[in-house]
Amino acid sequence: MIVSRLGRSGRGGVVLLAAGLVAALVLPWLIYPPVALDIACWALFAAALDLLLGFTGLLSFGHAAFWGGSAYCTGLLAVHAGLPFPVAVLGGTAFAALLALPIGFLSVRLTGIYFAMVTLAFAQMVYFVANQWREVTGGENGLQGIPRELFGLDLSDPFFFYYAGLPFVLAGLLAAWRIVHSPFGQVLVSIRDNPARARALGYPVERYRLLAFVLSAALSGTAGGVFAIGHGFASLDGLYWTTSGQVVMMVVLGGIGTLWGGAVGAALVVQLQDFLATAGFEGIGIVTGTLFIVIVLLFRRGIWGTARHLAVARRAAVRPAAERPEPRSRVDTPT
Repeated sequence: MIVSRLGRSGRGGVVLLAAGLVAALVLPWLIYPPVALDIACWALFAAALDLLLGFTGLLSFGHAAFWGGSAYCTGLLAVHAGLPFPVAVLGGTAFAALLALPIGFLSVRLTGIYFAMVTLAFAQMVYFVANQWREVTGGENGLQGIPRELFGLDLSDPFFFYYAGLPFVLAGLLAAWRIVHSPFGQVLVSIRDNPARARALGYPVERYRLLAFVLSAALSGTAGGVFAIGHGFASLDGLYWTTSGQVVMMVVLGGIGTLWGGAVGAALVVQLQDFLATAGFEGIGIVTGTLFIVIVLLFRRGIWGTARHLAVARRAAVRPAAERPEPRSRVDTPT
């Protein structure tokens, strides 16, 4: 079914999908493997947020709660229960989805800045709990020594773990793509564009928003769990509001409502931060903030969104005149 959908979307979609898979497979050969894993995890995190922001019209500043909460849950399952990392990551995903249920239930009735501020408040509450519950989370020291167990296989090398964690990222991206291209996703877009009309057509708007919120949180949790296993620790930084702000920046840089634009934004931001940190530059926030302003001013649709718009416009311009629909004359116009 997925292949047939890609075929109907044209050869361009198949080529882009193949190029993305190849890029994901060769990435740790081109850059430092831990940085490659960071790009993959942040790309899934950005796609999860774009599912809520770009296709549902809800801006969340609290998604750090699901990324960081899943990281802690995954680490605790791996450390204390001794579970293999795939099972621990799935446990973190389930925790993020369960955490999103009450938060979303109390938030989705709001929109705009009110929704953003409420989600931020809930995320700060989760941050406070993790900071105070030192016996479990380690407080300011974080949860350290998270193992990478997989039925006796040695995955301590970041290069090998990248390929062990990559299937989770690809599965999450595929799930996000399938959600967007399903009838459920089309309803989300209609709710984003005109919630009053969607409600008049009989769609329970709040219920759809809640489900989209939970799905977005679950995918964010998957990314956070793989990130925690890959780095061997979970810290309060993952729960802090700056994490939510950073993933929003990635989505805007790549292009809101493009789904794949978040991967472009993640690659750009992570690579830039790694380059500046390696060079010993301390004002990383100044550089990334300036880059964000420049790209937003020059590319209103984001990097990926602008490129896609230009490609569509170019195809329309070079299409043969015979393939273009002829304007209807006055005689043919029904009366």
